Amino acid sequence: MYWYQTNSPVGPLLLVGSADALTQVHFQAAARGPRPAADWRCDAAPFAAALGQLEEYFAGTRHGFCLPLAPRGTPFQLNVWRALQAIPYGETISYGELARRIHLPGAARAVGLANGANPLPIIVPCHRVIGADGSLTGFGGGLPIKRALLSLEGAACVADLFDAAPVRARADGTTRRAARGA
Repeated sequence: MYWYQTNSPVGPLLLVGSADALTQVHFQAAARGPRPAADWRCDAAPFAAALGQLEEYFAGTRHGFCLPLAPRGTPFQLNVWRALQAIPYGETISYGELARRIHLPGAARAVGLANGANPLPIIVPCHRVIGADGSLTGFGGGLPIKRALLSLEGAACVADLFDAAPVRARADGTTRRAARGA
């Protein structure tokens, strides 16, 4: 396995993969970020395409990734992660909607767990999944990074769980920010 750490607008990112495919992306800003295993080799070369595409993404000129990926997970997780890749740049959906898209309408919680286990955040855009009420909910990199990624993409969003003026979902699927105290 190879690894390489790069800086990004959302903090350091640890890339992990083989010579052929990217397997993991980790946010390293927190002290709890994983460290490379002793038998992994530090080398930027296997990640040249990923590094270039991440740079374009953060510059706002790339709206999707075209990279060889090899995430490891259960068949259910892999199915959820494939569905994440179909969420368009700058758009958000709820966990329930993601469950419906994989033909398991009652599985929002299971979809949320699979979403949280995504080993390739940013590349496989789990940050585009939000609460049914439009709120920002859990994210491995933390809610500030989730908000930053959605803001970069121009997503019309979003309140986090601690916002005094939450976003209210409308019957037509759009959202609006509620008046404080409403």
